[in-house]
Amino acid sequence: MGVYTTTNPATGEAVKTFPEISDAELQELITRSHAAYRSWRTTSLDERRAVLIRAAEIHRERAEELAALLTLEMGKPAAQARSEVALVASIYQYYADNVEKFMADEPLEISGPGTAVVRTEPIGPLVGVMPWNYPYYQVARFAAPNIALGNTIILKHARNCPQSALAIEQVLTEAGLPDGVYLNAFVSSSQVADAIADPRVQGVSLTGSEKAGAAVAEVAGRNLTKCVLELGGSDPFIVLDDADLDEAAAAAATGRLGNAGQACTASKRFLVQAGVYDEFVRRFVGQAACWTPGDPTSADTKIGPLSSESAVEELEELVEEAVAQGAEVLLDGGRTDEPGAFYRPTLLGGVTPEMRLYSEELFGPAGVVYRFETVEEAIELANDSPYGLSSSVFTGDDEKAQHIAESLETGMVWINSTSKSAPDLPFGGVKRSGFGRELARFGFNEFANKKLVRNPHATATRRAEGRAVAAGGHVGR
Repeated sequence: MGVYTTTNPATGEAVKTFPEISDAELQELITRSHAAYRSWRTTSLDERRAVLIRAAEIHRERAEELAALLTLEMGKPAAQARSEVALVASIYQYYADNVEKFMADEPLEISGPGTAVVRTEPIGPLVGVMPWNYPYYQVARFAAPNIALGNTIILKHARNCPQSALAIEQVLTEAGLPDGVYLNAFVSSSQVADAIADPRVQGVSLTGSEKAGAAVAEVAGRNLTKCVLELGGSDPFIVLDDADLDEAAAAAATGRLGNAGQACTASKRFLVQAGVYDEFVRRFVGQAACWTPGDPTSADTKIGPLSSESAVEELEELVEEAVAQGAEVLLDGGRTDEPGAFYRPTLLGGVTPEMRLYSEELFGPAGVVYRFETVEEAIELANDSPYGLSSSVFTGDDEKAQHIAESLETGMVWINSTSKSAPDLPFGGVKRSGFGRELARFGFNEFANKKLVRNPHATATRRAEGRAVAAGGHVGR
C-alpha cells in the first residue's frame, strides 16, 4: 500500500506520512458521497451560501496557519502562501454572493405556445484530482462552485501535500458542510480509475500533467463520465517594440519566477521584437537575477525550493540538454550548492525546434527568449506549441494588442499584464492544455444539468409565474 508524505523541500526531511486507504474504504467514501448528494442537492440556497461564507471567513481567520502548511509541504514563500489563502477565501465568497443568480431559472423565448425554462441543477458525486503547486487554490476553484451547485466531492490530492489536503476537509467541515459532501481520499491512481468508473460518480475534474489528464480522460470516456481537464501550458509573453520595457521586464520576471516558476499559467516563452530585443534581455536579466532562492519561511524570500529533488533534476536535464545542443545562456543560474531543492533563475536564447525545450513545458525558474521581426511572425511563433493555456502581450498600441489577442490560440490573453487568477474570470485552455473552464459562471456550469422544462399548455398567468421564479432563483430550495 502506498503512502502520502509531507517532505520539506527546503531540507529534504520527511516530516509526516499517511497511508492510502483500502479499496473497501474507498467504496465506503463513494457510498457516503452518494448518500450526501441526495440531501445536499435539496438544501436551500441560504444553507449552502452560509457554508461558503463561513469557509471564506475561516480561511481569513487562519491565514497564517494555513499558509504555513503550503510553505512546509511544497516550499511556497510565506508571502505567496498568504496570498494563495486570501485568493481561496475570495473564491468561496464569490460563489456565496452569486449562487442565487447562477441557479436562477432561465426562460426561453420560443415560437410555440406555453413556456420553456432551463433549470440549473446538480448532477451527483464528483471526483477531483488535484496537484501540489497551489494546494488550496486548485481545489477551491473546483470545490466551491460545485458545493454551491449541490454536487458532492471526493478529492484525491497530490502525494506531497497530505496535510494541506486534510486542512481543506477540516475547514469545510467546520464551516458547516454536512458529512459526505466533501471527502478527502488518500488513494492510488488505480483507485481513482475505480472511482471514476463507479456508476454513482457523475464527473471528474483533473488539474495536472498531460499524462495524468490522458489517463483520466480515457477512463472517463470509457465510462461516459463527464470530465474537465486543466493541463500544462507553455505561455507566450510577447513584447512589441513600442512596449514600456521597464514594465515588461518587471512583469516578465514576476510572470516567470512567481511560485518558483511552478505554475501552468507562468510566462515561459518570451517573444521579443528585434528592435528592442537586446535592451529587453538586459533589463529582464537584471530583474530575474534579483530573485535569489532562499528560506521560504522568511518574509523577504521571493523564490523558495522547487517541490522536490526530482523536479530540480527534470528542469536541470531540459536546460543542460538545450545548452549542449547550442542554446545561448543569457542568465546562468541552475542548482544551488546548498541542501534542498533550490534552483536559481535561468534564461536561455537560441532555442530551436530540434530541442526538447522548444516544445516541452518548463516547470521551474527557467525561461526561453526568442527574437521576432514582425507581428505576424510573433503570432506564428506563439501558436507553434502543443499548448494553449494563457498568454501576455505588451504593447502601447491597443489595435495591435487586439489583433494579437484575436489571433492567439490560447484560452486566455492578458494585455500589458501577466496572467492572474480571480473568482470572476474563467480559467482554461485549448489544445493539449485541456478542456473545460473553471471559475466565474463558466466553472459553475461545467457539472450542472441544464434541464429544459417545457409546458406547451401554460397560461399567461403561469408564464408570469415562471418569469418570477426565474428572476428570484429556485424558490424553496
